[in-house]
Amino acid sequence: MLELDLLQYQPKLRLSLENGTQYVYDPIRRKDLVLQPEEWVRQLILQYLLEDLGYPTHRIRVEIGIEYNGLKKRCDIVVYDTNIQPWLLIECKSPKVPVDQKVFEQAARYNLQLKAPFVAVTNGLATYCAQLDFEQSSFAHLPAFPSFPNP
Repeated sequence: MLELDLLQYQPKLRLSLENGTQYVYDPIRRKDLVLQPEEWVRQLILQYLLEDLGYPTHRIRVEIGIEYNGLKKRCDIVVYDTNIQPWLLIECKSPKVPVDQKVFEQAARYNLQLKAPFVAVTNGLATYCAQLDFEQSSFAHLPAFPSFPNP
């Protein structure tokens, strides 16, 4: 598990209240979204990627649609490298959902199509990141998120 305190990014979230509904501004999609628990985690991890790691905004996409076994699914966050290839897939869950084998398997299923070399899963409380080796069919847990590749 990574030593990552996502709560420190909470003050950076742009929150608003309209007709009794709480919204959070998404800097990637450039719009306000209903603040659900999973969206809260997604926005905290986005702040971490942008603020601390300096990932370029234009290389990040949120809720990317894919098809898996004939079903339409959505990847929470995909970061693309300088060649516009999927580089990091991040699956976000509500803090109430434990990061267990099922969450890892969901991220792995989504990544079968994307083939990103890095995959992360988080519920805001527990975060894991791994580097995948497709040739060896193996992975290694990382102590931190990877640095964004320079061209």
